[in-house]
Parts: sequence; structure tokens; C-alpha cells
Amino acid sequence: MTSQASSNAVLETAAPVAAADEVKAIALQHFGIRGDPTRLPGERDSNFHIRTEEGNHFLLRISNPVEDRQVTDFQTKLLLHIEQTDPSLPVPRIIRSVEGTPEIILALPDQLPSVVRLYTFLQGVPLHKTPSSRRQQRNMGGVLARIDIAMREFQHPASNHELMWDMKHAHRLRPLLVHIEDLQRRALVEQFVDRFEQFVLPAIPNLRTQVIHNDLNPYNVLVADCDHDHVTGVIDFGDAVLAPLVNDPAVAAAYRTLDARHPLETVSQFIAGYHAVLPLDDAEFEILFDLVATRMILTVLITSWRAAIQPENREYILRNVPSAWAGLERFAALDRAEAQAYLRRNSRPE
Repeated sequence: MTSQASSNAVLETAAPVAAADEVKAIALQHFGIRGDPTRLPGERDSNFHIRTEEGNHFLLRISNPVEDRQVTDFQTKLLLHIEQTDPSLPVPRIIRSVEGTPEIILALPDQLPSVVRLYTFLQGVPLHKTPSSRRQQRNMGGVLARIDIAMREFQHPASNHELMWDMKHAHRLRPLLVHIEDLQRRALVEQFVDRFEQFVLPAIPNLRTQVIHNDLNPYNVLVADCDHDHVTGVIDFGDAVLAPLVNDPAVAAAYRTLDARHPLETVSQFIAGYHAVLPLDDAEFEILFDLVATRMILTVLITSWRAAIQPENREYILRNVPSAWAGLERFAALDRAEAQAYLRRNSRPE
């Protein structure tokens, strides 16, 4: 297992720097792909959209050089496993190099060696640019459930690697509270950290556990241009980890707490779609509300810390923070028992 220090180092270290001509040369030499690259935003890796002369689309990713090689191998093998288990799922496919390997190792000028992978580039409109609907939420929940079913049997030595975004370790992030300058907001986050320790930590040993996607935020979901209810892509498996299964729908639900009369209305629609395909059990429903809140506290804690150490990437890092604060404030006004009852009542399949 990688250490927490190693996990932190990946978030502390800036993404590799690559010029367009360097990326173009890598794509041609190692993957036989000729096209013009466009840089995409990323948290810890360098990502490039490459459109070929024939009109095909690919994503070339240069991983952070300090990321554990076992972890990148885990991510690669996971996508290969999903492709074999359920080829119909709308997730990226790994393109093998001209040497026949799913990964290559190379060093950019004056930089440490990095893992480079080429993926299919999924087409669609990013979810965050579309209006939400009941059908969209249910469809999205169903797609995530299918992905979790496809990953159910996957095993890898690095699946339980240390990851700051892994909610089962949320209590370890208390020291990051100092990065929240507003004392009232700091107290709000601390309240939910206390709830995590009181209600979630004791329950974890008895929960179903498997590898999960762990990052179904609105920037990682694509929908059809002509039908925003139809999911065309789930991308970025970079935060995949071995964790309680219920964490996966809880992570996704944490980004669905606004634009509704009740803070849990859209959450329950998403959970209903998930539950219809992969039913949650009573123990999972018992802590679901706490876990949704936990993802929001991770968002504000980790991003506040990272924005302070990487101000040049501040806008991208903090993109989900306003909705997380708004969600936490709405959740704080809910009685926990009533919130649990609401989710149980409204998350059942129709």
C-alpha cells in the first residue's frame, strides 16, 4: 500500500509540463496517432485532447511523475477489466501503444519519468453545463450502478492505496480545518467530521467493500447533446479505490444537493436510479446521509489546502467548492433521523 505521504505528494506536485509539439510527437511515435493536441484541465496529471486528421478523438494522459507506479497500473488494469466485463458501458477504452502495451514510460525534458496512456475520447456535453432533470438523475444512478457491478470482482495489489479523497479516512483530515479561515464555516465542517466519527466509522467494518469509481462529479459525466438525460460517458477513474460500495453513490449524490425544494430531492432521484440496478441494504441507507455530507467536507477541506499550495491552479481546484458549502449549509438545517427517513422513502425504485 502506498503511504499517506505519497498520496499527499501527488496532490502537492504540479502536473507534468508538455508543449503541444512534444505531445504530438509522443502520440505519433508511440501510438501511431497523427493529430493536433489541445490541453485539458486536470487536478494532478497533464491531459490532452487529440483530434486526428481522420476525425477520430483521443485523450493522451501524462501522469504525475510522483504517483506510485502500482497505482497507475491499478487504474489501467481496472479499465481493461471493465472493458472485458461489460463492453457496453460508456467509459474510456485504453489504446495500446505500437509496442502493444497499455502504458509507456517516458521522461519529458528536465522532468522525472511519467506513465503515458492513450484513451478513447468520449463525446458529449459535460453534465455541469446542462439542466438537471429527474430522468437524468435516475439514468446517471443506473449507469454508476452498472459500473460498480462491472468492477465487483476486480482485485489488484494497489486497490487499497492511500488516497485523500477516500472517505473511509475522512477523520484524518481534521488538521486541514486550519485552512478554512471563516470560523463559522470551520465549525460547520467540524460538526460533520464529528458525525462521521460517531456514525460512519463504527459501521465501515460491516459494509460491502469493493473497488469504486469514487469521483462521479459533474465534470466527469458526459450526456448526449440532443438528449441531456442520456449518459454518454463516465470519465476519470483516477480516484478509484477499494472502499465501502455505498461510498460511490454517496460521492455522486454530494454534487446533487442544489436546485431543488428539498436538499435531498435530487439526491434521492439519483439514489433511486442506482438502487433500482444495484440495491442498497439497510446498513448502507443508515449512513447514506452522513456519507453525502462527508464528501462535501472533503471537497472544502482538500481544495482549501490545495488552493493554498498551488495558487496557479486555484480556479480549477476550487470549481466545486461553492456548491459544497451551499450543500453543507442546507444539510445542517436537517434533522439526521428525518433525513434518513426521507432517503429511505424517496430512493426506492418506481
